[in-house]
Amino acid sequence: MNSLIHQTESGERVVRLTPGKRVLFLTKDLELIRKQLRGEVNLQMSDVDPADLLDDINTDTMTPAWVCFRHKPEDIALDAYAGLLDGKGERVFETKALMDGGFEVIVSGQRKGTGSSRETAPQCEKWSGINLVIASSFAPIHRRNNLNLGQLMGDYDVLQRLQDGQEIALDELTAEYDPVTRVMLESGGLFTFNSRYAKGEVQVPVPQTPAKPMTMAEKILAKKIVGGVAGRDQYLAPGDVCLVAVDGGYSHEFTTAQVHHFLAQEFGSDYKVQNPSKFGVFEDHLLYAGDVARMAPFIDKIQTLRDLQVEFQKHTGVRDYSAKDGISPGICHQVAREKFVDPGDFIQATDSHTCMGGGSNAYAYGVGTTEYASLVQSGVAPIVVPESIRFELVGELKPGVTAKDVILYILMTYAKREETLDRSMEFGGPGLASLNMDERATLANMATECSAKSGICEADAATLDWLMEKREGISRTDMEQACVAADADAHYDGGRHSIDLSAIKPMVAEPGDPTYGKNIEDLGTVKIDIAYAGSCTAGKEGDFDFYARVLKDALDSGRKVADGVSMYVQYGSETVRDYARDKGYTEIFDRAGVKVINPGCGACIGCGPGVSENSEQVAVSAINRNFQGRSGPGPLYLASPLTVAASAVTGHIVDYRPGMFA
Repeated sequence: MNSLIHQTESGERVVRLTPGKRVLFLTKDLELIRKQLRGEVNLQMSDVDPADLLDDINTDTMTPAWVCFRHKPEDIALDAYAGLLDGKGERVFETKALMDGGFEVIVSGQRKGTGSSRETAPQCEKWSGINLVIASSFAPIHRRNNLNLGQLMGDYDVLQRLQDGQEIALDELTAEYDPVTRVMLESGGLFTFNSRYAKGEVQVPVPQTPAKPMTMAEKILAKKIVGGVAGRDQYLAPGDVCLVAVDGGYSHEFTTAQVHHFLAQEFGSDYKVQNPSKFGVFEDHLLYAGDVARMAPFIDKIQTLRDLQVEFQKHTGVRDYSAKDGISPGICHQVAREKFVDPGDFIQATDSHTCMGGGSNAYAYGVGTTEYASLVQSGVAPIVVPESIRFELVGELKPGVTAKDVILYILMTYAKREETLDRSMEFGGPGLASLNMDERATLANMATECSAKSGICEADAATLDWLMEKREGISRTDMEQACVAADADAHYDGGRHSIDLSAIKPMVAEPGDPTYGKNIEDLGTVKIDIAYAGSCTAGKEGDFDFYARVLKDALDSGRKVADGVSMYVQYGSETVRDYARDKGYTEIFDRAGVKVINPGCGACIGCGPGVSENSEQVAVSAINRNFQGRSGPGPLYLASPLTVAASAVTGHIVDYRPGMFA
């Protein structure tokens, strides 16, 4: 139970600060953080201008990859905020700094917890003694992970009142939540709630929303409601809470060990999972970590994660996508869309880019390990129906422009203004039909960078054609009937926004955050040392068409990868690898001087070839995130597959134009 919650003599539950405990303000002045950690200063909310607090604290900052190689929360907490570095690349938080500081409240600015779905981020705070998290706003997955752990959250006014010595009724802090989430939070987290639900102590009633036009997310969830009346249509609206059946999901070697650990803790060593054929495990994220010098010290811990994943798979009988002979079947999100994510599905998995499944007209998003452990054990999940925002695409992209440029434009425009925050992003309109399925997957994939709940694309004949090509034993009629379209007059809390694809220009996101967008024509000259082409965002068949097109153009003009530049291409799956071989792309890559990597993840999280080795190396990458230190210590620019390949040939960041190398 949260130590800030107390029961008065009258039976009321209240929240009050603990005498002798402290509040940590994460300020943009990093030296001021150090002074707080050393106990040299204790700040009050009245001393701090919210504008001086750190915004966009991402989960990599809270628990960088090497910290996540531990699967027990108490061990993860030892190096809380190890990714917060100063201008010299030195840690602001040393080992046990948060744990030994006597803090019970932590304070930051906007969009706390952006990035990955890794639950290790709030775990590092909770197991360091933090019981109240204060911020201007929270990224949706991070907020949910806090709730699942029973962590209280609040705003600056709440903290000011507490520091003034007031007691605040627990009901007031939880009033913003739906009744189910409120009970879950007040009970101490999701596992406690599940136990009470199983005993019949709490209920999850079926929403009684009257008939109304619905968005795609609302329609998909409405079909999955547990406890609905057979033969009666169910309707949902934003804010409705319900229990829904989960169609499938997956975890990978970064997360499975903790899922296994939590399930054994909660349900005993003989625990069971529901419908194991719907779920899978992947060995994709850490397969190439041994090739990165700074990851070498952690190989033993990585092997422990692998071993525990094997143990989980054998114990549960879920789908097995382990590496064979050192080669992975591919990145979980790419393989899942190829193998088992169908239109109309509700998919949850332990990775924030699970939303990539939305390119296939599924409603999919990432969850933390607590939530995933709960849903694989029960087969269902309590959810809050999200608000939606609609992007109506019109026109067609000009040559040299891709879906990656479109989503970078959305990031710097709508996401920066928080219009996509915690909303389901719908993509539709006549312009969407001009994008192939791999390009649509790019849009859905990077919805999580927009701090959205998910991203989902309309289905059409191209969707069905792609599925029939990838799958065996499926019925086109069944797939067509499963497709979901929004009602024409559905309401969008985030509004409807028309995007003229023909007006989009080649873009980059400058180092630090995916929202730092800029047209390449306004960038100036940026020399590069590394060009990385891969990841779930850009390791698809269509992306390899882009890479090969640019490099063939260069070869035809007597050019190849520039001297001093290392270019890497990495397949998203075995299917993509076979496609590239059949197309003759491997010969093009070899002649152009490109280093080819087998299927899997890696550089995107600093755990594979293609990462910078020092702070001077500049990279341009087709991945999805460029947080400080995520893919090595050097500056990293995000760009489209076309831009990455063209930049590798010229030696500096440049957009691709046919014939440019002549």
